[in-house]
Amino acid sequence: MSKYPPLSPIVAALPATVPFVGPEAQERDRGGPFRARLGANESSFGPSPRVVERMQAIAGDMWMYCDPDNHDLRLAVAAHLGISADNVVVGEGIDGLLGLLARMYVGPNDPVVTSLGAYPTFNFHVAGTGGRLVTVPYENDRESLDGLLAAVKRENAPLVYLSNPDNPMGSWWEADEINRFVESLPETTMLVLDEAYGELGPASALPAIDVARPNLIRMRTFSKAYGLAGIRLGYAFGEKQVISDFEKIRNHYGVSRMAQEAGVVALSDQPWLQEVVSKVEAGRQRIAAIAHDNGLIPLPSATNFVTVDCRRDGTFAGKILQSLLSRDVFIRKPMAAGLDRCIRISVGLDHELDILAEELPGAIAAAKGN
Repeated sequence: MSKYPPLSPIVAALPATVPFVGPEAQERDRGGPFRARLGANESSFGPSPRVVERMQAIAGDMWMYCDPDNHDLRLAVAAHLGISADNVVVGEGIDGLLGLLARMYVGPNDPVVTSLGAYPTFNFHVAGTGGRLVTVPYENDRESLDGLLAAVKRENAPLVYLSNPDNPMGSWWEADEINRFVESLPETTMLVLDEAYGELGPASALPAIDVARPNLIRMRTFSKAYGLAGIRLGYAFGEKQVISDFEKIRNHYGVSRMAQEAGVVALSDQPWLQEVVSKVEAGRQRIAAIAHDNGLIPLPSATNFVTVDCRRDGTFAGKILQSLLSRDVFIRKPMAAGLDRCIRISVGLDHELDILAEELPGAIAAAKGN
């Protein structure tokens, strides 16, 4: 039998798993494409035409490495937020930045607080550092601020994760409640506030920007409202020393030249962003109407998806999901107990929502055994 070099103890103890099974993998397994791609929370409306034009114009320059300082993009983000470039770090989407954050603040067996059923990639990165997840159940389909705070204080946790607006439920807290939560945290606990869907919800959900607080990092992405999920680009902002600490471990050549250029142009075209936000709102209303027409309950959403209460249990919701997949409609669902009664449907193009409206009645009937 062959011998292998030993893995580190942390990696050796991990299961062979990934946070998500992508639609591409599902299409390979099923031997064909989906007709409606409504599960990955992407923007089917795509990026600004100005971004596409710029990317096409510079395609021939991709023989050059990227700028490892992300200089122009950091300046553009800083100008967009009204802060200094020293308060901004750029990474390979929020996922990449979460991986760095876990390495910065979490050691073996350190407790890390998050919500039960919240974004699983964060959990994936915490596991990779050997940290110990402490999960708090949702309350009324929202992450429980009081529950998270109590867990942080009980565990003396160095890191706590909160998304606002939330994935997978689409819910949100108003800015004053977020501020109350931040101010109640111990100074020794870092809060990562994931605002991936921030551009798509009410402005009242986003606290005023304050980069003086050393235990708060806020993260945003170009994957959702800006329609650039495929290039993997996001940024974090916070207090200067905290941002500077990313320099110790970040992948300095991780954000491609194409991504940096695309991000600069995307930020400059705010009218396109507002057009997309309007289309997303119309799509949410359409999905809600389809759900109501089929006897399901759409939950209020501040994101580019609608979470739909199937009015039974997780087994029933899972049958609806599987039946839709068999009808070439890709969606996803929450998996945590209490949330798993729901399915989650991303806003798509009109023809995709037409397919959803056509196929959902049959999927529900199949789930009921009719």
